[in-house]
Amino acid sequence: MHQKSYDNTPTLYLVPTPIGNMEDITYRALHILKTANVIFAEDTRVTRQLLNHFNIQNKLISSHLYNENGNIDKEIAYLKQGKTIALVSDRGTPVISDPGCILVKEALKYNYNVVCLPGATALIPAVVMSGLGDQPFTFYGFFNSKESKRKKELMNLKEHQFTLIFYEAPHRITKTLNNILEVFGNRKAAICREISKKYEEIIRGNITELIKESENLKGEIVLVVAGNDDKPDFHNLSLIEHVHLYLKEGKDPKEAIKLVAKDRNMPKSEVYREYHRR
Repeated sequence: MHQKSYDNTPTLYLVPTPIGNMEDITYRALHILKTANVIFAEDTRVTRQLLNHFNIQNKLISSHLYNENGNIDKEIAYLKQGKTIALVSDRGTPVISDPGCILVKEALKYNYNVVCLPGATALIPAVVMSGLGDQPFTFYGFFNSKESKRKKELMNLKEHQFTLIFYEAPHRITKTLNNILEVFGNRKAAICREISKKYEEIIRGNITELIKESENLKGEIVLVVAGNDDKPDFHNLSLIEHVHLYLKEGKDPKEAIKLVAKDRNMPKSEVYREYHRR
């Protein structure tokens, strides 16, 4: 599907809303909320407070995690009539650890335009303020609430070299930090709490230091954790042993040879010849 976002065809707008300070909303977001034919909102009470703050009157339809499927027919009916829909979550950008994905997919299925406005989201301020954002990062979102499954998720991320960003509930943050310490070790990390609100707080340090500070924290939390920068010592390995190290990690021979060549700063063809000669 080739989409031209602003061709005056019926559009589903995803509108980011402030995660704390009301002044974080953009002029464009206010314009869409004012001019859309209808607003699908995660919690109509929360959205009504936002609209009232900016003196906006508009029709609201509740659209949250548990009734999103039931709203598909309403959404498509509006779009078929040539009307514009605004979709908002309670705070931040819809779909990013919030409802909205189902309605987006359905609009695209019928070839309607989907436009996401740039705007508020908690993960970007968190990674910037953490002091750990000087390399690529991966946004993971929420862990599974069950500890056994959370540990499995962490095991899958253990070797990941990018900075990791998680959302976590305050009542689980201490347990999650202890799980991270157990699986990852004592890495650098930051707790970013209540971003853009009056009680915004950034707690930086190693995981053990954050565990001590994590009891009784309240509000919305973004956890930023340094990636795995432990580089194995290859000096005591033969070239073949080095290749086998990557093969044991699940890499195919071609990828393993490429990684070994990079680690040893030598031509890939040379590693290839030596590996296949043996």
